[in-house]
Amino acid sequence: MRDSRYIDEDDVRVRARGGSRPRTRKRPKHENAQLGFVTGVDRGRYRCLVGDRSVVAMKARELGRGSIVVGDVVALVGDLSGRPGTLARVVRVEERTSVLRRTADDTDPVERVIVANADQLVIVVALADPAPQPRFVDRCLVAAYDAGLEPLLCLTKSDLAPPDPLVEIYAPLGLRWVVTRKDGDLSELRSRLTGRISVFVGPSGVGKSTLVNLLVPEAQRAVGRVNAVTGRGRHTSTSAVALPFGAPPDAESLERLRAAREGALDRSELDHGWIIDTPGVRSFGLAHVAPDDLVVAFPDLAEAIDECAHHCSHLDGGCALDDWLAAGRLRADRVASFRRLLLSREGDAER
Repeated sequence: MRDSRYIDEDDVRVRARGGSRPRTRKRPKHENAQLGFVTGVDRGRYRCLVGDRSVVAMKARELGRGSIVVGDVVALVGDLSGRPGTLARVVRVEERTSVLRRTADDTDPVERVIVANADQLVIVVALADPAPQPRFVDRCLVAAYDAGLEPLLCLTKSDLAPPDPLVEIYAPLGLRWVVTRKDGDLSELRSRLTGRISVFVGPSGVGKSTLVNLLVPEAQRAVGRVNAVTGRGRHTSTSAVALPFGAPPDAESLERLRAAREGALDRSELDHGWIIDTPGVRSFGLAHVAPDDLVVAFPDLAEAIDECAHHCSHLDGGCALDDWLAAGRLRADRVASFRRLLLSREGDAER
């Protein structure tokens, strides 16, 4: 054992803290990364379409805790062969053209991104079994306009009930709509979906997954039934998934859809599209939407609201909405839905 009086710095081993590699703020640019389209997310693994291959990837550590969702365009490095057991890395998320969000309820500050880069929101509503929910439709319309998506109302089960009462509610909005029925012709719906990336949303049991299976037979989405006691459907789809129809799944078909959205290509020249099927929901929180922006989904009320006094809450006396209601110039159910949304943001209304 050496005498401590004769030990110098060369005799002492210094252990580096946090690893031996010096820390740097410079991140790799990954200039050779390839772009992919996220078609599915499952427990931290992302299924991406790269060219005509389906590649499974994980998120690179440098991306932090930011979310990656179906519809995202991402940059990938690593093994992009798509062979079983291989794993690539997502190193960058490209800028999104649209983001569809929702919150757990109207007072929850945490917003959840559902889908990115879509251009149409298909709101699926059953005309019966379960009964239609206009207030749910109103919420979806608010979310669609906030995300910059064009809404399409898809009314299912017209063999059980006529569409006229629900269509009448939304006729003043100029909202596009299509009606389907069991074993019916889906050509009109197909034409509305062609040339677009469409997100399907709706309560459980309205026939959303059934429609998806008819449009994309190889999808094989699980189909449930409506509970005879509660009148509600069971959750069958557990995660969002992007599915192509009318064309093989490849990057070229996606590029043509993006070109059509940007106006560089006429949609009439396309014969394909993409559907993003989402899990059935029973509530659509809108805490991320400012109260003043709710009126965007209620253009039939806009003229009356313009006559309201400055800082009118639209909930108390003196509101112009009440004057227009008394004169029979507005639908009472539309005013009630608008006010219900305002109240729910304070936690005072049942959703």
